[in-house]
Order: sequence, then structure tokens, then C-alpha cells
Amino acid sequence: MTVRLAGLELANPVIAASGTFGYGIEFEEIVSLERIGAFVTKGISLEPMTGHKPQRIVQTAAGMLNAIGLQNVGVEEFLNRKLPALARYPTCKVIVNVFGYTVADYVAVIERLNGAEGIAAYELNVSCPNVHAGGMAFGADPGSLQYLVRRAKAASRRPLMVKLSPNVTSIAHMAKVAEGAGADFVSLVNTFLAMSIDTETRQPRLSNVTGGLSGPAIKPIALRMVYEAARAVRIPVVGMGGIVTPEDAVEFLIAGATAIQVGTASYADPRATERLGRGLESWCRSHQVERVASLIGALEIPSQ
Repeated sequence: MTVRLAGLELANPVIAASGTFGYGIEFEEIVSLERIGAFVTKGISLEPMTGHKPQRIVQTAAGMLNAIGLQNVGVEEFLNRKLPALARYPTCKVIVNVFGYTVADYVAVIERLNGAEGIAAYELNVSCPNVHAGGMAFGADPGSLQYLVRRAKAASRRPLMVKLSPNVTSIAHMAKVAEGAGADFVSLVNTFLAMSIDTETRQPRLSNVTGGLSGPAIKPIALRMVYEAARAVRIPVVGMGGIVTPEDAVEFLIAGATAIQVGTASYADPRATERLGRGLESWCRSHQVERVASLIGALEIPSQ
């Protein structure tokens, strides 16, 4: 079940996605952290952020909308209060999601994290659609993305993953831009910009008006984007978007993902990541797949 990801060896390809797994330690009484490959922290910024006021989450027909606004404790609190407790789970890789309003913010957070032990990699959040500056502004513009990734990579002492936005014309092009700027791997996709309206009040259901759509509704689009990105770059791709079942995970691996992230499923089932890890192993056994890594990019397209 092991896979290698930009020099990191994961016990299995299942990673808990940023913003859906807290700082990891909150799940230790629910999920056996040593049974998942890794988890990504909430987005960590230079200073604490309170996020948006309620309403911040809205259920949809096949998923949910969220506009949390990157609420987090800030890098100092994370290093002092959250990270030390994770030393109890050395086999579960800790990936820190990094967010900033400016390039200097991103660099400052990375430089502060560099001196800490127990961090395996960074995930550069350039794709959050729920904030009014930073975030998606970097991920939607090739020039801005290139500059940010170059600066972040130069500052980083650890592998750098770039979380790409699906709200672009060509995900393959943006993946290539990230690769060319020094990214060690990319993750995709983040949520799709969307909204919901209360017909009785004629007001948006989210306080931020718009938010990010996630869950099973986006899976076919996310799968297509992972396929396109994996064909465009040589660095590993981490796929996400509506993964609920082991078969969903297998689809993303076959499309070209080296590992997968699980997000919205954890809201419905807090043990989703562990369940998917076990389920993926059972699927491999029942299909005589000796190495899960053999599924990566194994898509067979019939000749026309």
C-alpha cells in the first residue's frame, strides 16, 4: 500500500485534506492516524484569522458549499500548541497548508515553519475561493503563480506541493507553470466557486455570498482535471474532489494521481479517511493488485 510522493514514503495513498481535518490532533480519538498516509493541516497564516461570520456551510444536493474564510490559530500558536502533540504519530506524515495575502506572507510562514520538527512537506494554498485577497488570485494567474511558487520554493527546506484551483481555463497549463517554478508536486482540485440563495428571504445563504462547492457533485470534473494535469507534468499529482468510496480513490489513481486527498466525506463520516484506507487495501486484494502504486496512471483508452 506504500507510495512515494516527492521523496516522501506514505504508508498508503490516503491523505486527509486541508480544512477538513483540523490540525490533526483533534481526530486522534476518532481516527487511527497511523492508518492513513498523511494529513494536511488547516491553512496556516502569519497571524491568526477569525474567518467569515456564519452562515459558513450550506448543504447541497450532492455535497456542500463552504466559506469558512481560512480561520486558523496562526503560525506561532500552531508551532507552540498544535504541532508538538503530533509527535505521537511518527508514521503519519504532517503536511502544513500555507496561506498568505501577499507573497511576503507566504514566505514568512514557510521560514517560520522551516525550523520546526515533525513536518514532512508544505502545501501552498493558491486556490481558496473564499477570501477576497490572496488565495485564488494567485492560482488563477499564471504569472502570479509562477512568481509565488519560485519565492516559496526558494524559502522552503521541505518538499513543496501547490494546491491548484479548478477555476481556471486550463488546469494542465497551471500545473506546468507550478512545475516549472519549482513545485515538487501538485494537488488538485480545490473547490469550485459557487453560491446558494434562500428563495424565502431572497438572500445568499452564505454570509460571504459565494463559497466553494465540494463533494460528489464535483468528482467527474475533478477526475478529468487530474487526468489532464497528470499528462502535462512529470511531478506527482495528488487528486481530490468528491472521493467517498474506495472505487472513487481507484479512479483517481488510474487517472494519474499518486495519492488522493479526502475532504468533504469527513464531514459526513469523521472516520472516512481510515475507512477509505482499509477499503482501498481490500479492493486491491479482491482485484489481485499486489502494489497499489501499479494503479497510478494505468488508464487504458480503447483505440478508435
